[in-house]
Amino acid sequence: MLSRASPHNNFPNQCRSLHPERLVKNSTLTRLEFVAEGTILNLDDNVPSCNRNTQVVNVDVCRIGLQVPTSSRSSISMELWLPLKWEGRRYLATGNGGVDGCIKYEDLAYGTANGFATMGTNNGHNGTTAVTMLHNPDIIEDFSHRALHVGTATAKKIITKFYKQQPDYSYYIGCSLGGRMGIKAAELYPQDYDGIVAGAPTVDFNNLQGQRAMFYTVTGAIGSPDFISADVWSGLIHQEVLKQCDTIDGVKDGIIEIPRKCYFNPSTLLCRPGQTNNCLSATQVEQVRKIYAPYRYPTTGELIFPRMNPGMEERGIERLLSGQPFPHSVEWFRYVVLNDSQWQAEDYHAGLVRLAEQMNPANIRTYPRRLPDFKKHGGKIISYHGGQDQQVTSFNTERFMSHMAEADDELQDYYRYFPVSGMYHCSAGPGAWAFGQGGGAASAGVPFDPEQNVLAAATRWVEEGIAPETMTGTKFLDDNPSQGVDFQRRHCMWPKSQTYIGGDYKLRSSWRCV
Repeated sequence: MLSRASPHNNFPNQCRSLHPERLVKNSTLTRLEFVAEGTILNLDDNVPSCNRNTQVVNVDVCRIGLQVPTSSRSSISMELWLPLKWEGRRYLATGNGGVDGCIKYEDLAYGTANGFATMGTNNGHNGTTAVTMLHNPDIIEDFSHRALHVGTATAKKIITKFYKQQPDYSYYIGCSLGGRMGIKAAELYPQDYDGIVAGAPTVDFNNLQGQRAMFYTVTGAIGSPDFISADVWSGLIHQEVLKQCDTIDGVKDGIIEIPRKCYFNPSTLLCRPGQTNNCLSATQVEQVRKIYAPYRYPTTGELIFPRMNPGMEERGIERLLSGQPFPHSVEWFRYVVLNDSQWQAEDYHAGLVRLAEQMNPANIRTYPRRLPDFKKHGGKIISYHGGQDQQVTSFNTERFMSHMAEADDELQDYYRYFPVSGMYHCSAGPGAWAFGQGGGAASAGVPFDPEQNVLAAATRWVEEGIAPETMTGTKFLDDNPSQGVDFQRRHCMWPKSQTYIGGDYKLRSSWRCV
């Protein structure tokens, strides 16, 4: 909504007459424009590596860009989109991914389309590289937690000035790194948000980077002896994983419904004497075994990070199984942990992940046992994680939830986790994976309904006290909403599991949470 004195036809003028830079000391205005409904924004000033060239804007918004200093040698870039129709007087902050400094314009559009005043930052640096973190702990601190907090504090000042009233409710949405950012915000800045949607959170961040770095030392480079090609991973090995695990739930549908029940045994693919095709050598079998084993310190057996999700092979070949170093982990060790721009991925060893944990740059680990201040504030968190995630294993989120539940018998009063069967990293996959978890395909065709949309579920929990018991995901035909719904599934609240009870497996009524 606008201020009472400002009719809708004055919205463009009200936008252009704003001076947001006056509200934040030493800030610089980088953009101020009215954007009409249906506009396709040209983002040609965006960093090319962020791969966001255009964005459709679905409602009238006032688009604000600011550069805000965070220290003498660091700053954030942020954008705040203020919609003409400010529904429910809600504010929404959006997260980032990887080690990126990329504003997710698709999430800004998603939030404003649903009536939220919506903000995103570059997390203290531009593009998909962490090179600016080299010898600059201030930028690392922005990346770890400060950028989001400063962006939110700034956004709330501008919102109050523009609409002549403060937001009634504040929310956050993000996945992967963005999921971790949400948990960190609840830990350090419990007053910032009333509701947080934290997907596939990269909690235990330093150990995650160690696991990711480890993969390259196991797979070897493309062309190295016993290297397993993408075709073998996505064909032979993936099919064998499904053969062993797909029907554990009673249905053959390409979805591993309960990943923790699947312990893939690659020895079934060992070449028999004289066999050279459609099989693995003994060395390759051992390589696959390491890929699916928990990552542990070699001398003590202490866990570094849980095992990878079986069923992730078709997407895993894009990064972890590609025969190339995982870029995020290389960037983290090279520019942050070691401060050595010449460090190479093949030199990784487990001692480096222990070093990263001991350093814990800018307190980025993010593995709280409790969130007492956020709970006391009345905040609510919803997490989700794909059961066939190819970048961050869902077993880590399960471990994290157990870690917190052991310390708080009433954890589900404010924090609920929904495993999403058949979903890859944050989106896509053979399962019912679309439930409004962000802009773009994740929300296309999904109504803003708390039964089918995770952000709507968070708002209902915060504002009406109705906690979600299940979360219905949708699988569209060919992942295209215009072609209609293939099937839907109610994803269960952890620790319950989806159980097939008979009938057409594509019907929600054929499954029950047990």
